[in-house]
Amino acid sequence: MQGAIKGFLLGLAVFVLLVGLAAVGVYIATDGQIVFTAQNLVLRLQLANRGAELDTPFSSDANPVRFRIAPGAGAGSIAAALFDQALIRDADLFIDYARVAGYDRRFEAGVYFLNQTQTIRQIAEILTDSSKSFISFRLLEGARIEELADLVDQNALFDFTGAEILHLVDEAADLPTAFAAWAGIPEGASLEGFMFPDTYQLPPDIAALTLRDTLLRAFRERVGDSLRDAALEQGFTLYQVVTLASIVEREAVWRDEHALIASVYRNRLDIGMALEADPTVQYGIQGARGTWWPQITRADYRDVISPYNTYLNRGLPPGPIASPGLSAIQAAVYPEQSEYFYFRAACDGSHYHNFAITFDEHLQNGC
Repeated sequence: MQGAIKGFLLGLAVFVLLVGLAAVGVYIATDGQIVFTAQNLVLRLQLANRGAELDTPFSSDANPVRFRIAPGAGAGSIAAALFDQALIRDADLFIDYARVAGYDRRFEAGVYFLNQTQTIRQIAEILTDSSKSFISFRLLEGARIEELADLVDQNALFDFTGAEILHLVDEAADLPTAFAAWAGIPEGASLEGFMFPDTYQLPPDIAALTLRDTLLRAFRERVGDSLRDAALEQGFTLYQVVTLASIVEREAVWRDEHALIASVYRNRLDIGMALEADPTVQYGIQGARGTWWPQITRADYRDVISPYNTYLNRGLPPGPIASPGLSAIQAAVYPEQSEYFYFRAACDGSHYHNFAITFDEHLQNGC
């Protein structure tokens, strides 16, 4: 009898030891998170039946939505914000999925651009790397600063308005001193002409001031000191060159005509002849006809009273009328050598121009 009891106690001790060893093994395998692992198993089983919900987007609306994760934000607050911004239908499902998939420990503070076509699985993945978020922004050659402001307002990704960027570049703006001195921008002038046209990949949290400075930095890097110095050697400030280049940019459709069109205006300046450039008349109208670059008539040549109207005022206008590209700026500094004083659009619809030395030749080029 005693032997049986001893055998039972020994077996029980072995069993307890084995259970203890197993528990230790589970503890080690789960990094001490036995309860967490058990919960995970339960969540996995629950999510197994909700795959369709995880893979169903909120809607087919692909318009971007600006979404910010604050430093230290957890899965709960992130899920609530996603729900409030109509990016997910079920905040609890997002939390559960993030926990099971391990995203809840990988969410990264920053700004993201999401949309309603993305699923919970996709959104959770995206929110782990804010470095992939950027704003693609393109400013075309020949745009004036008001059109820059319009582009900002049309882009839902910016966290500021067109009015804010316009306030930083118009005549009342406090211009960056070093850049203004380098470019020869006179006191009281705007930054018209110096918002360099290009395609930019911008950080998602960019501010209006940073956008302005980014465009100015691109201008200085692309134009460089050599073009500015060449202009100064010819008796022009860079500001005057950009003024002329902006007219060339608005007149030309094709870049390969920049240098020849610039030669016409340089020839006119050399003899004190009025530039008579239609884009300066358009600029002088200042958007009063519902567009920044309206169709004009011959009557406008005399009726648009503006210092920018080069039919009424000789020499260069007070400043640039748009943002010229590098090709137009180079053409203003290094125009093609010609004897032309006139040009007009060709009649073949090619958007090229016919050039003339005399006014009679110019009339003959009419359609």
